[in-house]
Amino acid sequence: MIATQDIDALIGADAVDQDNDKIGTIGQVYVDSDSDRPVWVSVKSGLFGTSETLVPLDGADWDRAALHVAYSKNQVKDAPRIEPDGELSPAEQQRLYEYYGSTEGRASTAGLTDTDGTVGHDTSGPNTDDAITRSEERLRVGTQQVESGRVRLRKHVVTEQQTVTVPVSHEEVRLEREPITDANRGDALSGPDLSEEEHEVVLTEERPVVQKETVPVERVKLATETVTEQQQVTETVAHEEIDTDTDTDIAGTDRTVR
Repeated sequence: MIATQDIDALIGADAVDQDNDKIGTIGQVYVDSDSDRPVWVSVKSGLFGTSETLVPLDGADWDRAALHVAYSKNQVKDAPRIEPDGELSPAEQQRLYEYYGSTEGRASTAGLTDTDGTVGHDTSGPNTDDAITRSEERLRVGTQQVESGRVRLRKHVVTEQQTVTVPVSHEEVRLEREPITDANRGDALSGPDLSEEEHEVVLTEERPVVQKETVPVERVKLATETVTEQQQVTETVAHEEIDTDTDTDIAGTDRTVR
């Protein structure tokens, strides 16, 4: 059973279902107007806690770390939507009890815990203190990562013409004439006086030979870097203002407190 002294600790704690799956965060605690016993809690879920659902505390277990409710996450998610502030009307309570099949006593006033841990009550009930809690909405902005695009590396073959200058050599024939001297006279007279003769010389030349080889020249890969920029988020928020009025004729007694 959840006791009154547990209210402060429940605010902001996690609510989990029968399978220990987190449902959301506890936002408010509703107490029975007669016994001050906690009967309902509102559970915030969704992005930034934008969805809030009421869950009965019958069968719930508080282990100081999380509130274990006796219902499944889907059952809580599909519960009737009721504004989780102020007093629960009998009709709203009846809808919730019929949905959850709960037989607990009905909570007629809302018990909310403020920042200093003081438990306040709706002024329409018999157990009130001497203060009114003023609330306001505040923006809680976060970020989430989403896919913004994809980059791929793809390679293909490109053919181009290259011109390379290569030096090549070849042999050419030229005639060399030398007079008859004492040094070559013997060679000149070694043959017949008159005859026919042929002498052949083989000529050579260099020709370009082209060969191709594939060699690695560089490696290319994709890398990402995080660039931080400032973006403005605009949203409408609401706040409560408290008006004071008096039945006296003294001027200047009416004012608005924010």
